[in-house]
Amino acid sequence: MAHLLVTGGAGFIGSNFVHHVIGHTDHTVTVLDKLTYAGNEASLAGLPEDRVDLVVGDIADAELVDTLFQKADAVVHYAAESHNDNSLHDPRPFLDTNIIGTYTLLEAARRHDTRLHHISTDEVYGDLELDDPARFTEHTPYNPSSPYSSTKAGSDLLVRAWVRSFGVRATISNCSNNYGPYQHVEKFIPRQITNVIRGIRPKLYGKGENVRDWIHADDHSSAVLTILDKGEIGETYLIGADGEKDNKTVVELILELMGQSPDAYDHVTDRAGHDLRYAIDSTKLRTELGWTPSYQDFEAGLAATIDWYRRNEAWWAPAKDGVEAFYASKGQ
Repeated sequence: MAHLLVTGGAGFIGSNFVHHVIGHTDHTVTVLDKLTYAGNEASLAGLPEDRVDLVVGDIADAELVDTLFQKADAVVHYAAESHNDNSLHDPRPFLDTNIIGTYTLLEAARRHDTRLHHISTDEVYGDLELDDPARFTEHTPYNPSSPYSSTKAGSDLLVRAWVRSFGVRATISNCSNNYGPYQHVEKFIPRQITNVIRGIRPKLYGKGENVRDWIHADDHSSAVLTILDKGEIGETYLIGADGEKDNKTVVELILELMGQSPDAYDHVTDRAGHDLRYAIDSTKLRTELGWTPSYQDFEAGLAATIDWYRRNEAWWAPAKDGVEAFYASKGQ
């Protein structure tokens, strides 16, 4: 049994990780979360209070971070500003959290010699052509294209520098697009699902040709636990489930699974700088650490996700109207 500090543990991927830890290990968890619009205390509801503790605070608060590191056997760093559209509207919070926040955690890990795992994204690699057979690997050069992905790339480089310069015991993972429970309705899949539930036609950027490599959040969680347990210090591992789908296919599948006509959606103005295709090669993680995803059928995982949003309208409804009003103001 260990005590984990999980930053951003009330957000989408972080809360799924906390649920996974509680369900699959004997570990206890302290969640450090700023509870911005993307963090939701309700995402931790039902977890045992003697094993999960929520601390509301900022990862850039050095004094608070230092106090929490004193109690932690390991730290898993999910906290990040992560929505591309928001980064185009106001980049500054992405610098504060993704760069300064990560620096603050690294300095604490350095002082206390604490094992740290840093969660990143495949978006640091830029994008691939739609007809390119290649996939991202741990050796793909960084080529970020938005304030979000560039600040995540910067945070990755900070981790690498602190490992090499100061001997911080850290690993990095870059994961493909996640889907599953507790994802904010501003994101692509939950936005379309909740639109259909509300009787609103789904919205598709441009022609919908952009390809994402989808992985269920529970598989991401199991991969992170594997890296935390078996990963080699200083190494980067790519996490993916071979789930490449273009956005048009995903929207049409959501509609079909929800009993609607597959063409019952609207095309809207494309996002500025919209990356074409992401694709992850997770061979290193699978062969060196023995990890495999459980959700290898995307349709089944998507159906389970739809069912979760149908059963949990009280969780997502408070944010829905504001999100749709924001997109409407942009013609999206």
